[in-house]
Formats: sequence, structure tokens, C-alpha cells
Amino acid sequence: MALHIVARRPDPALVRLPWSTPLAEWSDDFVVPLPRGLSRHIVRIVRLGGRTYAIKETQEEIAFREYRLLRDLQRLGLPAVKPVGVVTGREDDRDEELPCALLTEHLAFSLPYRALFAHGMSVESLPCLIDALVVLLVRLHLADFYWGDVSLSNVLFRRSAGGFAAYLVDAETGELRPTLSRQMREYDVEVGCENVFAELLDLQAGGRLGPTVEGHEIVALIQKRYDELWSELTREEEFTADEMWRIERRIERLNELGFDVDELDIVTDFDGDRIRIQPKAVEAGHHTRELQALTGLSVEDGQACRLLNDMTSFIAHYDLGREDKAIAANRWLTEIYEPITAMVPAEARGKLEPAEIFHEILVHRWYLSERAGHEVGIFETARDYIDNVLTTKPDELVTAATDGAMLPEDDPDAAVL
Repeated sequence: MALHIVARRPDPALVRLPWSTPLAEWSDDFVVPLPRGLSRHIVRIVRLGGRTYAIKETQEEIAFREYRLLRDLQRLGLPAVKPVGVVTGREDDRDEELPCALLTEHLAFSLPYRALFAHGMSVESLPCLIDALVVLLVRLHLADFYWGDVSLSNVLFRRSAGGFAAYLVDAETGELRPTLSRQMREYDVEVGCENVFAELLDLQAGGRLGPTVEGHEIVALIQKRYDELWSELTREEEFTADEMWRIERRIERLNELGFDVDELDIVTDFDGDRIRIQPKAVEAGHHTRELQALTGLSVEDGQACRLLNDMTSFIAHYDLGREDKAIAANRWLTEIYEPITAMVPAEARGKLEPAEIFHEILVHRWYLSERAGHEVGIFETARDYIDNVLTTKPDELVTAATDGAMLPEDDPDAAVL
């Protein structure tokens, strides 16, 4: 049987991979030893030139279905790994058929939840992890996507201004529907609660999560945060004609959550005395789009919010409020952000994304200023942070298993996808 590669953007180097060898037997000549998590399938992460791919062995029908679904999610702008292609017609040296392979782009600076705890993530950060999972689930549900297997294991996390952003990494059980019923949403949340509870127990059994963490409280937090966010994004609100300011306030609250409102459904009664509104088109990434329009930077929404706040302080400090905002933003970019990120030595640039480093420098500045009793300059803070904090962090762009990233209790043939 001839090897057949269906790819969105074909990389000629893919042909050189050892497709006639079972994925579990691929050597270190191709495989990147990134942190491993739990998966139903054998997965390997490989690097070809400047590109890194995740490859999963599965059945042909399942591979093509997931490939098409991931492409749909990309077109909808939803946070999921990018599909690359499907490889069929694999045979070993004895002409025995090998499983089909699904290829996706590896998400830079992302980690599975187990690797985050292996890197020393504190229990205090667990609610941030749950929030990221809930935001992802709500965004998928708003797009009428039924997940079917909500869990921490099916997500990759990227740091975002001290919090996290979650990306769907396994769409095998997912389904885009014309409309998503309340019952299906509730079932997704229920499955998520059950899976996360089991994953927390597993972390505790492995000694990576303290015994004081109550799984039931975390499960309750998932349901609570989901209900609150879904309500804010979709609920109807009724008020009188004298309270029109509440429309603007509703939009401001949604913007603070990182969502834009492109369309409102506004209905008045016969006399126009009472007004009912409901957001009809809600799009995530409010701060990301604003920052990108001003500076060209493309970062996570939490990071964008942090950078916009620092930009606002810069504009106020130098009394640039009367200037065109794009011009003032460019001054902040060229005088503050770019010089600060350029201070990071080459050997430390794989530890965190530039925007996350900048955020941590701002936090570090607050601690240094409090200790000194006066405001410490941003460039002095950056030097201190790089020398004393950043250099102690593990690499997250590519983390070697020999650095302790691989979890000993994990299946050596499994990686998160």
C-alpha cells in the first residue's frame, strides 16, 4: 500500500519520517522529549527543522474526522491545536499494516497540567487552572461545540499574566452541532466535574498535590464558575427606559471578562417603558485585539490586558493623552516593551513567552519597590528579575525529560494530545 499524506500545508520533510516504524519505536533522532501526560493513544512530538509536530496513532476514520473538526475550530477562531494532516497507507518492513497518524502543530510554550505540577505549581494556582478550563468550555459551547470528554488531560495550558489560557488538544469525541441544547451543555459540565475530580485524586496519590485539597470543592468551583460566566454572556436583562446606562455597563463587564459584544438583541414593550437586552454575538479576545491593533503584538488575552494597563500608565506618566493613541502606543512599544524583552539573554528565551516575562517583571517591580520603600525603575527591575528569578525557571518552550519534566508514573508511550 502506498503512503498517503493529506496535509493542510504540506511540509516536504514529513516524507522523511520513519513511517514504516511503529510510533512507539521512533528514536531520539526525531522525537523531542517534551513532558508526557495521559492519552488513550501513542503520541510522539517530533521536530523537523524549525517546526514541531505532535503525531498520534489512531484509526483512519477517527483521524480524518478529528482533522476536519480541528480545521472547523480553527476557522471559528476557537482555542485548539492546529491540524496539519493525516498519514495513511503505513506498513512495516513485513508489509504489516500500521495505524493511521494524525498530525497537529505543537503549541509553543504550552504544558499539560501534570507537567505544571511537576514544575512546582502551587495549590493556590489551581483555581486559575480551573478558570481557564471553564473559559475554554464556555467558548466552545457558545460556538455550539459539544466536547464529550471534558478534562484537564485533554487540554494544554499556556501562561497568561499569572493565570492560564487553555487550548483543546483532543477533539476525538467532539461534535459541532447546529444548536447545542442545555442538556448537552450540562452533560459536558458533569463529565468535566467527574474527570477533574479523578485527575486531582491521581495527583494526590502521586504526591504532586497536597492532601488538604478537597476535590469536591474544586468540582463545585467548576460548576459555579461555568454558571456565572455563561449567565453573564447570555442572560437576558430587563430595565426601564431611564436606565439605559445599564446597556453600556453590561458591555463593560463583558469587556472586563475579555469578550467583545458585536450584536445586542434589544426589545422594548409597547409603550417603550421597559427594555430587554441580550447579547447575541459574543467574541472572546477583546484585549488581544485591542493590543494587536495598537502595537502588532499577538499575545494571550490576560497578557494583553496587563500590557494595555502598563501602556495606559506610561501614557499618563508622560502626559501623552492628547496624542493619537496609536502614536503613544508605539512610543511605549519602542521605549519600554521592546528594550525590556531584548534584555533577556538568548539562553533564557525558552523559559517563558516575552509577554509573560514582561508581566512577571511588572509584578517583581512591585515587590522590589515595596522592599526599597520607593519606586524602582523598570529597567533596574528587569535586570534583577532576569538575574535572580528568570534564570532559575525551567524551559517551557522545549523541556527535556532529563530535566525532570517527564513524570515517572506516566505511561512512557503516552503524551498529551
